[in-house]
Amino acid sequence: MGRHTVPSVEVRALHVLRGKTMVLNDVDFSIPTGRITGLLGPSGSGKTTLMRAIVGVQRVTSGSVQVLNKAAGSPELRHEVGYVTQAPSVYRDLSVEDNVRYFGAMHGRNRAQAREAIDAVGLGTLAKRRTADLSGGQFSRVSLACALVSEPRLLVLDEPTVGLDPVLRAELWERFARLAAGGTTLIISSHVMEEASHCDTLLLLRAGRLLARLTPDELRVRGATEDLELAFLHMIQADIAGRRGAA
Repeated sequence: MGRHTVPSVEVRALHVLRGKTMVLNDVDFSIPTGRITGLLGPSGSGKTTLMRAIVGVQRVTSGSVQVLNKAAGSPELRHEVGYVTQAPSVYRDLSVEDNVRYFGAMHGRNRAQAREAIDAVGLGTLAKRRTADLSGGQFSRVSLACALVSEPRLLVLDEPTVGLDPVLRAELWERFARLAAGGTTLIISSHVMEEASHCDTLLLLRAGRLLARLTPDELRVRGATEDLELAFLHMIQADIAGRRGAA
């Protein structure tokens, strides 16, 4: 079995209930190894909850989540899964390099590997600068470097390109593509539909349900337009119309 056919993530009949609200409703999919999967959907669709379930920090109501053939959140996955949230989780009083070296040391990484991760996110010239003195976009990239230095087999990124300029966004997507080519599996959420074109597969969420699992080209066909954002909107409108008709 080739590396692109081996599932890194398997989600089966996943339900997450928060209070009386069903946040995820019967979500079911698998993600092969060495691919970039885009997680797309409107605000409140359940993207962050799904990512939290995959990394094992979300209490689920029913169903199962398997990551690298283990239950999500298993201690054995501690050095295998990287997770970057929208809220940066680094030490503001340390330099960029000290932050990345600290997180790298927890995974047995050395100074050279820390510098490589810093360079990968475009912060090489700012490695000695105190993290608190960085701009918002630079600050968010420190968290990404801290995740990259561990060289995880699965990397989960919650809107990693928010606030970044187009040039740096393009550079990061090139980095993501190289990681995937090397066997890393990436799950990346985004609200920028243009970024969907960089993904191998898309998971489209709406109101806690998985609308579709498809490629960018398949989305264009189903949405009857080359514009990915408009294609997704067409699918949402069709879903709303279908549910009204079934009511």
